[in-house]
Amino acid sequence: MDIISIPNSGVIGSVAISILAIIVLWDAFWLTRQKRDIPKLGKLSDDVFAWASEGPNEVVRQWGNLASMAAMMALPWGLVEISNTPILYPIIWDILLSLHLISLLIPKRYAVTKTHLFADGQRYEWKRLKLSKSKTQRRIILLRKGWGIFAPLPLGGNYHDLVEAKARIQQILQPELEDE
Repeated sequence: MDIISIPNSGVIGSVAISILAIIVLWDAFWLTRQKRDIPKLGKLSDDVFAWASEGPNEVVRQWGNLASMAAMMALPWGLVEISNTPILYPIIWDILLSLHLISLLIPKRYAVTKTHLFADGQRYEWKRLKLSKSKTQRRIILLRKGWGIFAPLPLGGNYHDLVEAKARIQQILQPELEDE
């Protein structure tokens, strides 16, 4: 009878924390780019509109991610004792998730141009996006083509900025909307 060897909980914890640290650093890097990519706000030309969200807009935009973070912070604590994992690992895990949670709530800058959407420090070509059929007025939801369950790309902001941005997005994506 073969005995199944269970991996060391410290090794698994180290790998999980390393992956999470890379994700947190990656997101922080992209957040630092938004001010450089979108230095001015408002109607910059007939082809460019840029706006910024505020903290409450980001809570509305990220509510699903915030709930997921809360669950990911709580779950390891129930497994620490039975997995014989050192207490330091879930503490570091929660610290990293807290930093990520804070980064989700930092106000963001967005811009709509004829060729791209700027969001979360990233630049998306319009051909890679489509407008969701969601009827929410508190955020705009775009879908990234080919991303499956990770497709939703919500945009935050105040009501007036979102109305302006959505009108521009619909105008840009109109040929795609007619194809559906």
